[in-house]
Amino acid sequence: MIQPDQPLAQLTDVVRQFGTGATVIRAIDGVSLAVGPGERIAVVGPSGAGKSTLLSLLGLIDRVDEGEVRLSGEAANDLSEDARADLRREHIGFVFQLFHLIPALSALENVAVPLLPYAKRGPVLERAEGLLLDLGLGERLRNRPGELSGGEQQRVGIARALIGQPDLVLADEPTGNLDSRTAGQVVDLLLGLQERDGFALVVATHDERLADRLDSRVTLLDGRLVNGA
Repeated sequence: MIQPDQPLAQLTDVVRQFGTGATVIRAIDGVSLAVGPGERIAVVGPSGAGKSTLLSLLGLIDRVDEGEVRLSGEAANDLSEDARADLRREHIGFVFQLFHLIPALSALENVAVPLLPYAKRGPVLERAEGLLLDLGLGERLRNRPGELSGGEQQRVGIARALIGQPDLVLADEPTGNLDSRTAGQVVDLLLGLQERDGFALVVATHDERLADRLDSRVTLLDGRLVNGA
């Protein structure tokens, strides 16, 4: 179990590169970052700086070429794909810019999907409904994604990220597909749930208003960490 004074997630001198020979690009180049329990960190930088890749490494979606990744105190580099998937399910929730909802499923079913293979359907659906109620979607439980606005779809995405009661939520440009008014509403809801539940939050964003509301920020440029605050 992670201790309060220990990092929940940690990257140490990590490198992630793509291509071969003269065409190798280091998307992440020697980055170290620690995320403590309950921390709220903005990852900022221009397009192509490596923000999404950094979140993929933190979330064990992608593997590093060099360096070390630890999650909840466990070294993750050499774990099997199944073991990495177990760690993700137990500790991490993901929020995406493009929502990634399943078109044929209702809002309620989309939220429940990550846990349905591992837990009893009734309690999972009950928790999913509670999260959607918290996010103001009590009247939209049975609607499919195509029947929801962009802001409503993103709220479903947030509920899905929280269904497993994660220690860490990784949000990749969560307001990037929303107008400014809707983005503000979604951010209010996400930060309200973070304050209530206490999960750590790492957000890759171009939205300065969102970055300013988090506790600290790190800046990436060409895959390198150029400052932290």
